Amino acid sequence: MDWHNLTLVVCISSISLTLSASAPVVSISDPCNNRDCISPQSEKLYQQAQSITVKVMSKEFLGSGILLRKQGSVYTVLTNAHVLQAGEPPYRIQVSNGRIYTAKLARSLNLGKNDLALLQFKSADIVYTVATIGSKAAVGQEVFVAGFPASEEGSEGKDFTFTPGKVSLVLPKPLEGGYQLGYTNAIANGMSGGPLLNRRGQVVGINGMQADPLWDVPSVFADGSKVDERLHKIIVRLSWAVPMDRVVQMMQKPVRAKDSSVLNKAD
Repeated sequence: MDWHNLTLVVCISSISLTLSASAPVVSISDPCNNRDCISPQSEKLYQQAQSITVKVMSKEFLGSGILLRKQGSVYTVLTNAHVLQAGEPPYRIQVSNGRIYTAKLARSLNLGKNDLALLQFKSADIVYTVATIGSKAAVGQEVFVAGFPASEEGSEGKDFTFTPGKVSLVLPKPLEGGYQLGYTNAIANGMSGGPLLNRRGQVVGINGMQADPLWDVPSVFADGSKVDERLHKIIVRLSWAVPMDRVVQMMQKPVRAKDSSVLNKAD
């Protein structure tokens, strides 16, 4: 969706955020749900994204998730807490080859008030690719989102969707739910919990909030302070992700020595 005449430059420090009206127009990118719209340069990235992105289901399709880590035959899937709240256990995970596994909540970690949840399933006979974690995303960086939009009936996820765009805003502190990365990629219902990837195919965030919500409610930071109206108008025009470095911090705290390689983190 175009922002038409809205132009801006966003400059953020730890204590200030200044807006200007001199930057190029920013527009939400169109989704790509088949290889016909993938350039040869992006084909490998498309395949990487598809291999680590899963469907999260209960009785019906709920949303998307990321194959985050492997410990023996146990796989951990990262998704949004609000994805799981849309259904009831037992949860199921459908991986890229079409196989479906029963999954359980991983309760060993305290994810705080972040819009995050972890599921685990076992696969003893097939080895799946897990995500590589990238460094912090920066404003202007090209990024890609992946996931499975919900059908109109909501019972089945549509085809795998892959959308290019750029990081437009990195807030100095997170919004409620841990959201801090704003980007121009279009996401739809069902893509929550899917990965936000950089050009190298590394995960830098977890999709969770769409642009232009149906109900325009005030934006609130995680510390309870309200966002001023000018910044709020920018926030609602972007898609939002929880940054991956926040997840890494939480997951590394309880890791024991023998599990030190639990995350496949990029150099």
